[in-house]
Amino acid sequence: MENGPGKLPEDIEALQATLLATRAELAVVRARQSDDQALIAHLKLQIEKLNRDRYGPRSERSIRLLDQLELTLEELEAKATEDELAAELAAAKAKSATTPVASFSRQRPSRKPFPEHLPRERVIVPGPVSCACCGGARLSKLGEDVTETLEVIPKSWKVIQHVREKFSCRDCEKISQAPAPFHVIARGWAGPSLLAMVLFEKFGQHQPLNRQAERYAKEGVPISLSTLADQVGGCTAVLTPLFQRLEAYVLSAERLHGDDTTVPVLAKGKTSTGRIWVYVRDDKPFGGPAPLGAVFYYSRDRAGEHPQAHLAGYSGLFQADAYGGYGKLYNAGRNAGPILEAACWVHARRPFFVMADLAENARRKVQGKKPVVISPLALEAVRRIDALFEIERGVNGETPERRKAVRQELSAPLVADLEIWMREQRAKLSRGNDVAKAMDYMLKRWSAFTRFLDDGRICLSNNAAERALRGIALGRKSWLFCGSDRGGDRAAVMYSLIVTAKMNDVDPQAWLADMLARIAEHPAQKLDELLPWNWRKPADLKRAAA
Repeated sequence: MENGPGKLPEDIEALQATLLATRAELAVVRARQSDDQALIAHLKLQIEKLNRDRYGPRSERSIRLLDQLELTLEELEAKATEDELAAELAAAKAKSATTPVASFSRQRPSRKPFPEHLPRERVIVPGPVSCACCGGARLSKLGEDVTETLEVIPKSWKVIQHVREKFSCRDCEKISQAPAPFHVIARGWAGPSLLAMVLFEKFGQHQPLNRQAERYAKEGVPISLSTLADQVGGCTAVLTPLFQRLEAYVLSAERLHGDDTTVPVLAKGKTSTGRIWVYVRDDKPFGGPAPLGAVFYYSRDRAGEHPQAHLAGYSGLFQADAYGGYGKLYNAGRNAGPILEAACWVHARRPFFVMADLAENARRKVQGKKPVVISPLALEAVRRIDALFEIERGVNGETPERRKAVRQELSAPLVADLEIWMREQRAKLSRGNDVAKAMDYMLKRWSAFTRFLDDGRICLSNNAAERALRGIALGRKSWLFCGSDRGGDRAAVMYSLIVTAKMNDVDPQAWLADMLARIAEHPAQKLDELLPWNWRKPADLKRAAA
């Protein structure tokens, strides 16, 4: 059939067939385009992840970039599948109208086999009782083909009845009975798995108790909000000894990362702004074998007395921003010993980066907004600082001695040139200039910024503490505010345990369930065995015993 506006068929049925074929062809083209876009997004995400694994975070925007790429891929994959189904439907309609149109099927990557540890349920599909060709009944089994489908069993509830039989002695008439089973909370009614789920949903997944109560009610298990809150308070008290052991471990580190973030706190007729502080032990950058740990604290305000109280017994290296409340920690005459300040180059780079953000300026131009003036000095500062981070990527995970040697050889000359350049340029700028303020931030703390050259344990950035706080920053939109100062303290204890479990690649909910079941009978002098990096799943313990 010839196509073209001048040679359209006059027959109505032929016109309908041509229209269906055209629609089918357009649907196939649209499906191909969607598939190509999804493939491009997938490859971009893979490239960015590989670069991140190989070189580490290249800027403070790298995490947000990955999130954006994943969201883009999610949208394009869904769109491509919808267009593929639409193309199949259009091709089927065109075929029914006796107009052949080539269909389109997406090329999907081969699926990995399902994990071996998952239980398998065999559903036998009845075979034929007679031959489909000749109708004979003499069939012999040759084998079988297995098609696996991944399925999930919805959360189920059950009541466990602990039956304790009573016995009376025929000699003395005394009654004997086994002791009542242990409950995490006195006169408690909830099992450890249920309690662990409530705790992890609230503090790990940022689901407030009122939303949990609504969901449980819809599942046929009405539990009041006050009852759930009672369980959370009791569990926090039970787990406090573990928090104290974790606190002692983290604060015994040679080097700490520190940071804080805001948390809304419910007050009379309003909400006030409290703070959550975090201190992270992370020795991986210099190849240390110690497990990762994070300890959180809550305070009503950001007064300097709070970090001074948190670190009252600490001495060592402290990596943080230039918050003035840390000032007294660096006094040489501290009773606990000196704390050496290690400044964060990411914080120093950030104001320069804002003034030299070419990508942001391009976006503003596309959106019709007035572009921000790009500062050549800020651009040069970012280039010089990025050269230091490039050197750091090559020694990440090396021993402190190796890191120090490389820094002395490669980084020290760059740092010296940067200081000379900054002091020369600063002398030409006015006091109120934004670039001058960014330079003053570094020059006033130059010894703290250059301390990494003489100590291989120090990192250039404070990203370890910022990563630990990231979940709280994301969760604030869900739980809105802490109910009180006591609620803030309770949250700090649970955040410490859950975040530390995540940092050590341990399932927080499974770990909490096992802790709540075992902690009452566990010897107090062996509590360290229950910390996340020492924990072994009950199933692993059974296999080891077998």
